[in-house]
Amino acid sequence: MMKTLLKGARLLDPGQNFDAIMDILIVDGKIAEIKPDINISDTEIIDLSGKLATPGLIDMHVHFRDPGYEYKEDIESGSMSAAAGGFTAVACMPNTNPPLDNSSLIEYVKSKASKVGKVKVLPIGCVTKGQKGEEITEMGDMARAGAVAFSDDGKPVASASLMRKAMVYAAMFDRLIIDHCEDPSLFEGGQINEGRVSTLLGLMGIPSACEEIMVARDILLAREMKTPVHIAHISTRGSVELVRWAKREGVKVSCEVTPHHLTLTEEAVMDYDTNAKVNPPLRTKEDLEALLEGLKDGTVDAIATDHAPHHIDEKDLEFDKAAFGLIGLETALGVILTKVVGENGIPLNTVIEKMTVGPAKVLGLDMGTLKVGGPADITVIDLEREWTVDKDKFFSKGRNTPFHGFKLKGKAVMTIVDGKSAYSEM
Repeated sequence: MMKTLLKGARLLDPGQNFDAIMDILIVDGKIAEIKPDINISDTEIIDLSGKLATPGLIDMHVHFRDPGYEYKEDIESGSMSAAAGGFTAVACMPNTNPPLDNSSLIEYVKSKASKVGKVKVLPIGCVTKGQKGEEITEMGDMARAGAVAFSDDGKPVASASLMRKAMVYAAMFDRLIIDHCEDPSLFEGGQINEGRVSTLLGLMGIPSACEEIMVARDILLAREMKTPVHIAHISTRGSVELVRWAKREGVKVSCEVTPHHLTLTEEAVMDYDTNAKVNPPLRTKEDLEALLEGLKDGTVDAIATDHAPHHIDEKDLEFDKAAFGLIGLETALGVILTKVVGENGIPLNTVIEKMTVGPAKVLGLDMGTLKVGGPADITVIDLEREWTVDKDKFFSKGRNTPFHGFKLKGKAVMTIVDGKSAYSEM
């Protein structure tokens, strides 16, 4: 029998409205007891006085590039990166090579992740075969194999008719569609947000309407069909307003926002920094403030990194030739604690909710809270730890971050998955 006793942490569990100094007893990978001053012999004791313990962080939107693009990231490097960032579970997008569009590939991801044994890797299956936007996949087979949701992320589901059918089909298996909202006709050739900075830099702009048109379409389809839909990485004030309206109307819509859209604006690309080239693009200060307000008032359901590693040869190029995307697993928590909580005053409880029980609820997972009898997936955070982002020290194969050199306060110092340490700085 394996026993570990975590002593004296401040336990913050938004899913149970719980915030108190507690001990946590872990037995054989599960939480056996949570209460003050547990005294027990023959147990490994870890002193967490002055530390924050939360349910294991969940990232519902990552790209591990495996199979096919392992030179960018693979399940092992991605899992280590997640653990180092405090994440105990991640949901992998299917834009691999080949795309995750059948049950065999879903099983491949699950099998490889279980061999790595670091964090829980939850595969997301494609909406359409080959992500071509033409024919719906066998979602039932993939759901039975372990797909937690369906998405063509990296691309939108452009056809409204196909999206409508897919939403109904996915709902039959208690799964939802996660849509990358983008009107292809408004995106074509776009590099950064359309506005002052794109004009100054002479780069083709991507207007807010490119995202908002598809957000509105998905909301209207969800309202008509009474099925759920999730909007990935919202970036504009208009998208926040649309989701807020839809929720008031009782539409089953949820959405996520990334740490970079919550903390950076289009100004980050002023020196043609391709590490800040992302899709959807970084927007304006007004958009950023609307995203923060959506986080505060509950419009936003989850914070997700959209961790998108690329090889340096795909980023160290002329701006219009460089790939979209940045890595975020190892910086997300520090960026959120420093910039969103520390500088913008969003409550700590709110951001922990959006990184634990929030994404778990969206995906319909029995995760994100610390319950006696449940798996011991725990993130230990030092809120006072000051550190400087160094891209050359990442576990991820990617180095494409605009946060290199940022001074941050707050860091995951231990990540526990099923009672075992997946990462520790203790």
